[in-house]
Parts: sequence; C-alpha cells; structure tokens
Amino acid sequence: MIGVDAGSGDRLALGVLAQYRMATTEQMHRVIAPEVRIEQTRRRLARLRVEGLVDRITLPQAGRTRAWFPTAYGVQLACEWPELRGHRPSRTVSDPTAVRLKVSHALTVTETALVFLKDASRRGDVCQPLDWMTEVHHPIGSGEAVIPDALLYYRHGPADGAGGAMLRAFVEVDRATMGPERLAAKLTAYERLHRYVPMVPGRRPTLQEPAVEEWRRRYPLFPRLLFVLDATGPAGVANRIRALRAGAGLLARFPYDVPVLVAPLTDLLHHGPSAPVWRPVHDPDRRVRWTGPSSADVTQ
Repeated sequence: MIGVDAGSGDRLALGVLAQYRMATTEQMHRVIAPEVRIEQTRRRLARLRVEGLVDRITLPQAGRTRAWFPTAYGVQLACEWPELRGHRPSRTVSDPTAVRLKVSHALTVTETALVFLKDASRRGDVCQPLDWMTEVHHPIGSGEAVIPDALLYYRHGPADGAGGAMLRAFVEVDRATMGPERLAAKLTAYERLHRYVPMVPGRRPTLQEPAVEEWRRRYPLFPRLLFVLDATGPAGVANRIRALRAGAGLLARFPYDVPVLVAPLTDLLHHGPSAPVWRPVHDPDRRVRWTGPSSADVTQ
C-alpha cells in the first residue's frame, strides 16, 4: 500500500501538535521519529505546513528556533480522529500571537512530556506520544474548573506482561511566574475536584443511584498530582516546596489519599522521572518514586 507509512507519520505529527499545543522541530523529532534523521522530520513538518495543517513561529532569542503549532484546520481535522475525539483545544491554540506569548511555558510542558516518554521507553513501560494530553477541562462547580497543564496516562510494566499498573497523573509545570502562595492554591482546586459532586436539577440521590464525584465518570482512581518546578534555583525550589507543604497542611486527608508530589525538572532530566526524586508535599524530606503505590491503590 503506497504511502501508508508516510500518512501514518503525518497523522501522528499532527495529532501530537494538536494535543501538545506546541513543540520545536527538535522536540517533534524526539516525539515522533527519534530513530531517523531530523531532516525527515523537518520535511514532514514543512509538508504539513504547505497543506495548511500546521504553522510555525521563529524564536529570535533562541538561535532562530522554530516552534510549531496546529492551524485551526489542523485542529478541526485531528479532533475528528478516534484517538483525539472529545479533546478539543482552545481557540487560541492556533493564534500566532497567543502562541508567541505562551511559548516558554508550552515548550517546557512539551519537554516534560519528552522526559516521561523517554523514561518509559528505556524502562520497557508503556507511554505513547498521545498518552500526554494538555489542558483537559475538569469542572468543579460554580462555573469554575481545574485545567491541568497535562494529563498523563502511563502503564507501569510491559503491555503484554502481567502485573502491570495503569497510572494516571495530573501534571502542573511551574516556571516561577507566579508567587509560591498562588502555586500552593492549586492544591485547593484539586481538593475541590476530588470531592466535587455535580447536582442534577430535579433529581435527588437514592440508594440505587447515589451521587458520585464527577472525576469517577472518567477515572477508576483519582490521578496522582505531580508538580514539576523549573526556571528557579535551589532556593526558589525550596521556597515553593515549603509553600506547597503549608498548603497541604490545610487540606485534611487529600494529600494522604492522593499522591501529591513535587520535583525540579532538572532532577527529572538528570535522573529520569521514575527515579526517587519526588517529594510528597506533606512530607518533603522524603524521596519517593511517582509510580509507587498510594493508599487509594491499596484500599480500592
């Protein structure tokens, strides 16, 4: 069948950009085709640009690095595919001005995805490029919502092996653009999501149809919460971890029922995210693996 491989590669490239929002040429190469020469990735992206599916901006302060993003047409097409259905990006994902203003944070989120993808491949775990979903909307009532930087799906153990665990994690990438207290306030939002039960007008819960938390409609277990810290030195990291610990102290059981962990991006890059580099926010003197069992895993 002529062109099948090329079409599959184009589909993956567009799907990654629609789901990740933004990536440099080098990042795209590492995600979709690290085994081939980067010139093939450049040609693929150029072809998709000619077809009106993706576009790019040039970063003048980064050696004229190109950052790629999907066009409105590319998003419309990709979101019709089964693997992306139900996950529609915001309208600004295709706006060059919005892309330029968000580029630093968005590319750091993409780099965080690459860290998990590379580590999973090295360990024989299962984490495919489209297992990283950015900005998934989770309502918490009163017109408010939790929108994590990313939602990660990860199988700990080989796909064809027994005893593997299917893990999910909300990922928040912090580049020190907000104060420590505002970062810690995100814990409160996730705690609200953990207990939020939507009220259906005209319907009262019964024994046969009890009210359930909204998150249970999507996940068998509440995803772990991972804070990844970047763009600050050791003192800044320590300050932000202290703020997260103080915020966790106000939330009763949540940090104990759900793993809430924090680590600097530099540690993930140097040691891999599966290493014991994560600190529980309620006990930051400890170092744990993010894939370790939680109390919820044990009791459910």
